[in-house]
Amino acid sequence: MSDSPAASGTREALLTRFVHALGPAGVLTETADMAPYAADWRGRVRAEPLAVLRPSTSAEVAAAVRICAQTRTPLVAQGGNTGQCAGAVASVARAQVIVSLSRLNRIRALDAQNDTITVEAGCVLARVQEAATAADRLFPLSLGAEGSCQIGGNLATNAGGTAVLRYGNARDLVLGLEVVLADGSMWDGLRALRKDNTGYDLKQLFLGSEGTLGVITAAVLKLFAAPKAACTALFSVSEPAAAVTMLNRFRARCGDRLTGFELMSRPCLDILFKQIARFRDPFPTRYPWYVLAELRDTHGADELRTMVESVLDAGMRERHVQDAIVARSQAQAEQLWRMREEIPEANRREAPWVRHDVAVPVSRIAEFIERASEALRARFPGIRIVAFGHVGDGNIHFNATAAADHDAEAFIARQHDVYALVHDLVMALGGSFSAEHGIGLVKVDQLARYKSPIELALMQRIKGALDPIGILNPGKVLPPS
Repeated sequence: MSDSPAASGTREALLTRFVHALGPAGVLTETADMAPYAADWRGRVRAEPLAVLRPSTSAEVAAAVRICAQTRTPLVAQGGNTGQCAGAVASVARAQVIVSLSRLNRIRALDAQNDTITVEAGCVLARVQEAATAADRLFPLSLGAEGSCQIGGNLATNAGGTAVLRYGNARDLVLGLEVVLADGSMWDGLRALRKDNTGYDLKQLFLGSEGTLGVITAAVLKLFAAPKAACTALFSVSEPAAAVTMLNRFRARCGDRLTGFELMSRPCLDILFKQIARFRDPFPTRYPWYVLAELRDTHGADELRTMVESVLDAGMRERHVQDAIVARSQAQAEQLWRMREEIPEANRREAPWVRHDVAVPVSRIAEFIERASEALRARFPGIRIVAFGHVGDGNIHFNATAAADHDAEAFIARQHDVYALVHDLVMALGGSFSAEHGIGLVKVDQLARYKSPIELALMQRIKGALDPIGILNPGKVLPPS
């Protein structure tokens, strides 16, 4: 289909229809007003949309999508626009509308006895967490961007975060969805059931589809018992293999109390301390690798601490652990977690990076980091590499940049060579080139390279069935057929 809008009339006529459906506050057309919606978080893709639509109800979303379908106007659903793969911005300037879900921000219901919360897509993740806490419950999805990312975007990208080890990805936290389809009709699947064996699980089509199959407008989410105690520890290891060994020790001793297990290389912390002045090195000695671990339980703070200390003591005796800090207050624990969460921002300030969001089997994490580092340094002498991520689920953020500032642009220009080297290794190890950030616009060519022909064909069939004229987030996720 053409990317030019308004086959049934002029741009002005189209905008008039949007204003009639959404009201003047629901339609932005001035360049300055649209600027915050026009570029992705990393600043790599910028395209001014035809308009930014800001519906305030699900019915208004449906009305806007219906107009787009009737006029064959491409649309991009946008949440908090904190994604890493440019999946929520226009790909063609002045030819696509952005549908911002930020005004759909109501919490519709909270059923503490059923452990569910029903929220609209524009709710900021931190607000969902706070609502759960107020009801003495936990909504466990936790991301560095939780103060600005929105739940619709989290679900559309199947966000991961730091609690996947215990609670799973975003798709594991959803019981029901409300979705506006490509023709403007609405599917009400807001069921708060943990057992519903009545045919296809339709919600799973939309979770992780990045707005290419429908626009998520609301969701029923799972809640959990609120933990009453936590124990956080930061410890050093000599190599990633030791971190994996300690992961298995913690799992064996602590079971599903283990909520987070994050790996950080020393260069991560060096950049963090350089770029964000409020952080200080918690150890007097520099170590090559660090792990941030957390246990949570509904009771027993002393028991948690005893567990953590016993595992760390055994790790030190066996020389897997070199040094350790067990947080003695909630404030100290929060500071340790803020260090981990601010690593991406510190990296962004430091230099342009070729970033990898990959997953391999946990048993092959150490092999991946070693082989990928050696291969990149052999091909690009002097480059800097930072590796960090979620050891418990095999998701490693493996980023590289030039050794000197003046080489940065030349290095970034060769990013496709870097991607090919790293992603080829990841796939050879039985992994994935996109673990939690999705595909968006940035990784479409990677999907075409690594997905099997039959997988691509099945995805194209699903897209064709649900969006036959191709107006939903065109150019994202799927390579051209």
